[in-house]
Amino acid sequence: MEPREVAEELWPGRAVDIEPLGGGITNHNFKVVADGEAFVLRIAGRDTELLGIDRGVELQASRTAAALGIGPEVVAFVDGCLVTRFLDGETGRPGTAEAGALLRRLHDGPAIPGSFDSFRVVETYAATAGSPPPEYLRAKAVADRIDARRRGVESRPCHNDLLPANFVHDGERLRLVDWEYAGMGDPYFDLANFAVNNELDETGEEELLAAYGGDDADALVLMRFMSDFREAMWGVVQQAISQLDFDFAGYAAQHFGRMERTAAEQRFRRALR
Repeated sequence: MEPREVAEELWPGRAVDIEPLGGGITNHNFKVVADGEAFVLRIAGRDTELLGIDRGVELQASRTAAALGIGPEVVAFVDGCLVTRFLDGETGRPGTAEAGALLRRLHDGPAIPGSFDSFRVVETYAATAGSPPPEYLRAKAVADRIDARRRGVESRPCHNDLLPANFVHDGERLRLVDWEYAGMGDPYFDLANFAVNNELDETGEEELLAAYGGDDADALVLMRFMSDFREAMWGVVQQAISQLDFDFAGYAAQHFGRMERTAAEQRFRRALR
């Protein structure tokens, strides 16, 4: 659907202004102001199911997050288009301690439908791509060793896409948006995903774990590898399916490079023993 069609269905007869929102590299996002009330309209990109996105799961995860007070209110869901309340605040600079506390609240919250297993996700992405790059096989051998270490971890509700841009602070509290990849999974993937995407050093990781109430630094560093492996393979798949004007090849190369730097760290090698 076009944004104007969604607006006419949801707010018939109301004065509506629509403007594009930047930042998304999967979907098309718009700010909609209807008679003074502001909303975000997300129209899904093409073939996003090939990225492992289930819009029904996303909807339920978004509603759960709103009920926990860590996500925006869900206003409507129309033909795959998600409408949430617009959060007016600062994006892209989440505080580490506040993020750790938010993730604890999420992970201790009610179960959500769907699952997210980073080890299976990269395999699925490789199959979807058809001919994965040579970096994939090298990374997969390391990932299999990490998988053996993390097998049996209790699944928790996770967000799994903790980019800085997905955090909004309205001056009172921090909240999370974009629950497309949410599912039951390894909570240390979330912690590592936050750490690597927000470029935390070891001191920052210690602050994150302290605020979260966790103490498995080895799990965090191992799952940092998996965060970048998943992100790199996501970029590989996007090269084949996305219609957006974005350098997905460069994106994949960036994350493969950071993944390999993580694997070269002494603390990673020690954690993998």
